[in-house]
Amino acid sequence: MSTPTQRGQRREMMRNALIESRLTPNAISLTGLALHFVAAALLWERHFVAGGIAFIIGSICDTLDGRYSRMSGKGTPFGAFLDSTLDRIEEAIILTVVARYFAQTGDDAAVVACMVAVAGSLLVSYTRARAEALGVECKVGFANRAVRVVILSVGLLFATGPGDLELLAPSVYVLAGLSLITTLQRIWHVRSQLIAAGPTP
Repeated sequence: MSTPTQRGQRREMMRNALIESRLTPNAISLTGLALHFVAAALLWERHFVAGGIAFIIGSICDTLDGRYSRMSGKGTPFGAFLDSTLDRIEEAIILTVVARYFAQTGDDAAVVACMVAVAGSLLVSYTRARAEALGVECKVGFANRAVRVVILSVGLLFATGPGDLELLAPSVYVLAGLSLITTLQRIWHVRSQLIAAGPTP
């Protein structure tokens, strides 16, 4: 059994090997995008479990690119911009395909929920970016990126389960609701912070 020191040395060796490699954070981001297209293609054909797995792996790439960027020192301002932009594109792609499925099955309410979830996702991201441009840190709210991925992943993996295990529509409703709540939370947070900092213009 290895000691903590030996494990630390192995991690350091792996870290150095990655830093010296040609792997870039942007390559990881683009791999995540490609996997989301694969997931969308699978979901288009109603292969929900396979599509859900591709979505999860692609989302893991989205998590790793930022961490690798910080760890390796290879991050750039454009890379951070690209990562954030691709995250929004990926969510929209998956939810658009899910909306198509609901449209084909005649579930109009779920189609609307998909549209609200896309808008909510964009607003959650926008409110944070706009707040930070005003000098206010804004990470409050329930529906951050990781939470949204978990909710949608559960829905995809149990999209066609028996009976009550058909969780795709409920997951979309939860996603839409939490995204809107998070947007309101961030609006209130920014307002409070700006009022505390000085008179509101």
